[in-house]
Amino acid sequence: MKKLVLSLLLLLITIHTILYAQDTLPRFSVRNVGNNKIILGWTNTFQTIKQISIQRSFDSLQGYRTILTVADPRATLNGYVDAKATNDHMFYRLYIMLDKGVYLFSDAKRPVLDTMRRTAYNDRLDQVNGNDSVALPNFGINNKPRPEVFVPSLHVFTSKDGYVAINLPDDESRKYNIKFFSEDDDFLFELKDVKPRTFKLDKTNFHHAGWFKFELYEDGKLKEKHKFYLRKEF
Repeated sequence: MKKLVLSLLLLLITIHTILYAQDTLPRFSVRNVGNNKIILGWTNTFQTIKQISIQRSFDSLQGYRTILTVADPRATLNGYVDAKATNDHMFYRLYIMLDKGVYLFSDAKRPVLDTMRRTAYNDRLDQVNGNDSVALPNFGINNKPRPEVFVPSLHVFTSKDGYVAINLPDDESRKYNIKFFSEDDDFLFELKDVKPRTFKLDKTNFHHAGWFKFELYEDGKLKEKHKFYLRKEF
């Protein structure tokens, strides 16, 4: 137990030092400090922020999976230690939800080898002979209920310019249909036998702002049922 406490304390000190030199959201840093520890950090200056989720992928463009939703996204300095990455060549990005359903993605980044902190970290870790992973929301214990988490679809989502972006798997042998519904499940329209794999729908197709639902079918079978939010800009 003593070794575990010392190891966690060492992680806290390392991350605390790193976070004081972080980029401001939506920029963030990703550093490899050794012993299979990848440290992410950022500084938040958004006045209103609802959610921050950390996503990881083998590819910089697709295949992202959420590995953590930060307990307190409003914290000025924040970070996370990823001890479960397959290797240090993984890509990371942040999903950031602001007010009224507005959200954005950070650019994808790979870990940068932090030689100085890695050497110091490894030397100290050898002394305590223990290691663990820990999420560090504001470097304290947070017993508040976790906020409702919304993770957008990878296939149908709102783009930065406010349009509905479609990003289907790049497999020409598959047939895709997409049905769109209102928030109250009223059917709106359907895209049948979609040929292009990446394109955008004009927001005027939906007539008003707010939440909308969709069903994505692959070869006639339901592949995904999700929703997206359109900002009021028209």
